[in-house]
Amino acid sequence: MTASPCAPPLPGPGAAHGRRARGAARALLTWYDAHRRDLPWRRAERARNPYCVWLAEVMLQQTRVAAAAGYYERFLARFPDLASLAEAREADVLALWSGLGYYRRARQLWRAARLVQVQSGGQLPSDYAVLRRLPGIGRYTAGAIASIAFQQPVAAVDGNVRRVMRRYLGREWALRRLETLIADWGRERPGDFNQALMDLGATICLPRSPRCPLCPWRAACRTRGEGETARPAAARRPLTERYALARRAGRIALVQRPAASARMAGLWELPRHRGRGRLLGRLRHAVTISDITAEVYAAHSPAGAIRWASPAECAALPLTGLARKILRRFADTPAARLPG
Repeated sequence: MTASPCAPPLPGPGAAHGRRARGAARALLTWYDAHRRDLPWRRAERARNPYCVWLAEVMLQQTRVAAAAGYYERFLARFPDLASLAEAREADVLALWSGLGYYRRARQLWRAARLVQVQSGGQLPSDYAVLRRLPGIGRYTAGAIASIAFQQPVAAVDGNVRRVMRRYLGREWALRRLETLIADWGRERPGDFNQALMDLGATICLPRSPRCPLCPWRAACRTRGEGETARPAAARRPLTERYALARRAGRIALVQRPAASARMAGLWELPRHRGRGRLLGRLRHAVTISDITAEVYAAHSPAGAIRWASPAECAALPLTGLARKILRRFADTPAARLPG
């Protein structure tokens, strides 16, 4: 990474309230006020609602904004507040999450809601350290909730933010020191400052081909995106899996993944196809580091502990994303017509 010869020296954490620090914060927030993304969790009635902020941050873990938006609206329609989520059955929460992936997030969200309902009367704590003790809430999520919902001067540092700051400062900083710097720079509007950094990384300071002429920090940026090397993508594993689509009196055969399964425990899917049969078709599905080619066969008597589910039951069950995709392609059920 090379330094821009005209970039002025930048203040460290101890000088965060100096002129340059205030100027950097002001420039970023002015840009954010004019160019912030219009996202469902930023609407006025939700932007300061701790539950709404928390739900958005959990959904956005490992998930693109465009994919999370629809799920966010449907989830809030069903569970509009923390109390309704805490009172729900885990299976109902997973059913609504079906297709979004990384189901551990949904389980931990539900467990944390139940804890908060019992321990805090349904009020999500505003303290960063207390938030960190809840299931599924790590450093970034706790910082986002505390700053956005409660206006606490706490940083929320994810990969995008680290990239922005690494380019701007000219080198990588230790996480704790970087968190201190960001918290100090954004002290006047902590939630907006954190979200401004997120938007800058998502729309301007891109991993490849950053749009430097549009950046509010371009004058003082020490690198202008130069010298950045993208990390090679992790090797993906190709898999072929065979599934049986069996029908009986308008019902479809499903099996439940074991509770002890390492992946998607307790979710429902189509039974595996073991013998011969008519191939209905193939489809592709990506999960974690695997690229799955699913072969779907017509079957009459699939093996295993079968549940024959009606279309309405299919819609209410927590299906795997692949099962939902298969039903969408090869069967006409309410579950098949839901986005996934």
